[in-house]
Amino acid sequence: MRYTGPKARRVRRLGVNIYGSDKYDRALQRKPYAPGMQAASRTGKAKISEYGKQLLEKQKVAYMYGVHDKRLRAIYAEASETLGQTDTMMATLLERRLDNALFRAGFATTRMQARQFVSHGMFTVNGQRVTVPSYKISIGDKVKVREQRKSSPVFAPILAAHERYTAPDWMKADPASLSFDIVKLPTEEKHFEGSIDMRKVIGFYSR
Repeated sequence: MRYTGPKARRVRRLGVNIYGSDKYDRALQRKPYAPGMQAASRTGKAKISEYGKQLLEKQKVAYMYGVHDKRLRAIYAEASETLGQTDTMMATLLERRLDNALFRAGFATTRMQARQFVSHGMFTVNGQRVTVPSYKISIGDKVKVREQRKSSPVFAPILAAHERYTAPDWMKADPASLSFDIVKLPTEEKHFEGSIDMRKVIGFYSR
């Protein structure tokens, strides 16, 4: 799933800022249509099938959370076997990834950066160093930067921006110590990425 082409082009094709950086929001504002679709968008002739819509939503999820299709299918399978609405359960499982939780806490500017932090072992979970971005966090978990990494200059601009950021209510973040506690699971719609229609993702995998 590694993509080496222009990221702004992918963002415009999907119609949503899948990378999280402000510059891609600006790219969407400048050109709010898919690459090569300017004429079609103006005439209203751009059409997409239901399968195409489902595929598009699946791609949004895969690229946004940095999950390969094989892994995403496994997440769908786990969600479909869990008590509750499958789309809600799937969104919850994605949100419980350690790299996503780090991003949601405001300690990384993008999920991609959060994945790098986790892969480099910069954070611990309950005192144990974790290097797996897909690690599933649970209620009561405490995620904290390793002491020897706390003074890294990479965190200065992140913490400066954190003053204008509010972490979701399923976690309690402490910027001073670069740590956060999981107080409940992200099971409500307000906790999820609103730009994704998870029901269409479920439709894609249940075909």
